Order: sequence, then C-alpha cells, then structure tokens
Amino acid sequence: MAVEVAVVGSGPNGLAAAVLLARAGLSVEVHETADEIGGGTRTAPLFDEDVVHDICATGHPLAAASPFFRWFDLAAHGVDLLRPEIAYAHPLDGNRAGLAYEDLDRTCDALGTDGPRWRRLMGPLAGHSRELADLLLGDLRTPPRDPRIAALLPARIATLASGLDSRLFSGEEAPALLSGVSAHVMSRQPSLAAAGATLLLSHLAHSTGWPIARGGSRTITEALAAEIRAHGGLIHTGSRITDLRQLAKSRTVILDLSPRGFLDIARDLMPPRYRKALESYRYGPGAAKVDFLVSEPVPWAVPEVGKAGTVHLGGTREAVYAAENAIVRGEDPEDRFVLVSDPMAIDPSRGLPGKRPVWAYCHVPHGDPRDVTELVRRRIERFAPGFSDTILASRCLTAPELEAYNANYPGGDVAAGAVNLRQVLGRPVMRWNPHRTPLGGVFLCSAATAPGPGVHGMGGWHAAKSVLGKDFDSVIHDPRGRTRPVS
Repeated sequence: MAVEVAVVGSGPNGLAAAVLLARAGLSVEVHETADEIGGGTRTAPLFDEDVVHDICATGHPLAAASPFFRWFDLAAHGVDLLRPEIAYAHPLDGNRAGLAYEDLDRTCDALGTDGPRWRRLMGPLAGHSRELADLLLGDLRTPPRDPRIAALLPARIATLASGLDSRLFSGEEAPALLSGVSAHVMSRQPSLAAAGATLLLSHLAHSTGWPIARGGSRTITEALAAEIRAHGGLIHTGSRITDLRQLAKSRTVILDLSPRGFLDIARDLMPPRYRKALESYRYGPGAAKVDFLVSEPVPWAVPEVGKAGTVHLGGTREAVYAAENAIVRGEDPEDRFVLVSDPMAIDPSRGLPGKRPVWAYCHVPHGDPRDVTELVRRRIERFAPGFSDTILASRCLTAPELEAYNANYPGGDVAAGAVNLRQVLGRPVMRWNPHRTPLGGVFLCSAATAPGPGVHGMGGWHAAKSVLGKDFDSVIHDPRGRTRPVS
C-alpha cells in the first residue's frame, strides 16, 4: 500500500509535521538518514555512561512558547520542562552580571536605575506573550489577531536595530543582556532581523521562561516519535533519500531539509527560476560546540550566575557586537561570544556527584575547521576562575563536524541560513507560501522556512497546515486525532 505522506528528516519540524498529519488520519512514514532521530534535539553520553550531554540544542524558550508545542502539550506526553529561576545571565568584568530572572520585578530590581527602563521595554511584551509568540512564530501571511499587540513591536524593533538601545540604559548590564540574546541570531549586529528575534527571546524570560528538558532534549524527540507511532506512523532510521523520485508513490512529501539538501535530491525536477532562487540562498556563520565533563558546578565569580539555565559570555554590548560582526565578515576575533549551560544546576538527572556535563559553543566563520576547545575554556575561566581545574574530559565538534552530524547545518550554520532581512521575509525564497514548492505535493518545513531556527516545530506546523488546508483546524481541535494504521 502506498504511504500517503513521506517525511524526509526527523528534526523537530519534520516530526511536528508528521504528528499533525498522522493525527489527521493520513498514513505517514518518516525517513531519517542518521541512525538516530531528532536532528538538533539529540542527547547522548559522551565520556561516561552516567552523564548525558545535549549534542545541539539544550535551552528551549521557543518550545515553551510555540503554538505547536502548546497544542501538543509536552507535559501530557511525559516531557518535563524545567524552568530556571534565572533564564539567562551575562557576566561582566569586575564581578558584575546582568541577570534575567523569570520574575520581571526581580530583574528590574537587580538592574537598579535601569530597572524602570527594562520594565517599559519588556513589561508590555511579557503581558501579551502568547499573542506575540503566535505572531512572531507565524507564517508571515496571517494577519495578527489583535493589531494592538503587533503595534508593540515597531518602535522597539527600531530602537534595537538602530543601536539606540545603547542610549536607553545608563549601566552596562541591561545592554549586555540584550546583546547576548541578539547574538543567538548569528547575524550582523545590530540589525532589523536580529532585533525581532531579540525581543521574542528576551521577553520570554519573563513569561514562559527558558527551560531545559529533564533528562535531555531527546525527551522531546521521543515524545513526538511516540505520538507518530501511536497514530500508525512509521519511522525509518538509516534511510537515505538520494532522489525525490524514490518517494513518487507518496501523494505528499514533507522535506525537513536545507535548500542545499532539497537541491541535492531534486535539482533536475525544479523549474529553473525556483532552482536559481534556492541556489542563491545564503548561509551564515558557523558554530563550534564544546562538551566538558567536569567534577563540580561551574565556579562563577558571581554566584547568582550559577542559577541561570543559559549563560552568555561576551563582555559588554560593544564587545559582543564587535565579535559577532567580525565573524560575519569571516574574520577570526580573539574574543568570541560563547554560550554556556551547566544543566545539572537545574536537572540533577543529567549526571552524578563528581561527574557532570557542561555544554558550550562559540561562533566561528562559516565552515571554519579549527578546534575551539582552548578558546572556550579560556572564556569560561575568565568569568569562572578555577573552571579549568574541574575539567575531567572535553570534546569539540568543529563547524564541519556539526554539518556531518546534521546536514541541515551547512558549514556549521545552526540557523540553516543567514538571518538577514531578505531571508526573514522570504525564507528560503520569496513566495506567498514558501512551505509549498512548485513541485506538486512537495513541501518544505525545515529551519530554512518561516519562522526560522529554533526548537519550536512551527516549520512543520505551517507545512502541515499547507497540506491540510481547511481541514487543519478540525485536526488541532480533535483531542484524540484520527488513526488509520499503515498496513
């Protein structure tokens, strides 16, 4: 029997699409090249069987906020998102740090004279967080349900994109907090594209938080896979699709692939104009990941930093922006933005006393093959003296190795494409519905489609909506779904 829907790629977006379409009663099969599903949400022991490390994504502010996961209900499927007291922290020299508490009042108190300004910037956003998440994780076509909510954004985006936020605050902590969030975007700083993402991520600290998943990010993958199977879907690992024609018997094909991956399997089937548009798609800077096995918690110079789920190391706003812009230009700055998580501070199940994981990455020029372990170690040591003495083992995944691990990260670009205004408005191409391709029945759902990178499942949500059309609403309002097992 022919399978109605074939999904290629098992990252969060591919699995989200598969869940929705299986719940709609369609027969679904997922094909994953790797031996393990999950894409950027995989977890594994690296140095010790009792200590697990998230290989790619570890913090999940977008999973906590996204309409897809809100509908899916991770908690009902056994996923426990643990919300740290401090969503993210940004240490500075002189034993100082910006601290983004989940509690907005505490954040404002900690920022002193800049507290009222932070409240004016973030308070209205946090007060309408669900509506803002729906808008900013949307498909860029659907108008906002309440234009008054959308009206909160333009002036704030303009302030951040123009660099005027540097004049908004008198101290260094608040601008540093914003710059650390903005650096997640891996783009020119400041910019319009980075500003929108910064407002989304930074305000979530004061609403749904920046949680991590108890037991590792793979628990999200496992929950999605279990739902697919519960509705008759099949998942094949070690199943490489090299030519789209391999799936010709399926009425619908969903591709959780980068534009490069789509070209690899269907270049000769595409209309020339669409093919050229995909070929012109640009990729951004890379990331290099370092995992440490350590003997004790990271000894931050400011102890409160240890309560944060995510720590941004980059110094002042000016230093973060200078380093990020150098990376975008393909340069090799001595100081880098480094992102760190000590997950056992929130989730003791990740390891054992005396053996614990530390997760870190830094940005590098696209495809840079260099090992950054020493660079990252020095950066952490600067703000956590004595960290080096706690290291039991370490491993680096360079940018090319990240691409080998996940083909949706070309050159180590974990955003699956440069985040600039052109590629925010038309991701991956300028089309009314970029999830729908000119090949009949073929849809894209990866992070190279709206709304872009992050563990939110919304690329899959929008692709499934494109497939189901008017039936989509009935699917998401059906608490049980319609199951038709594959025979």
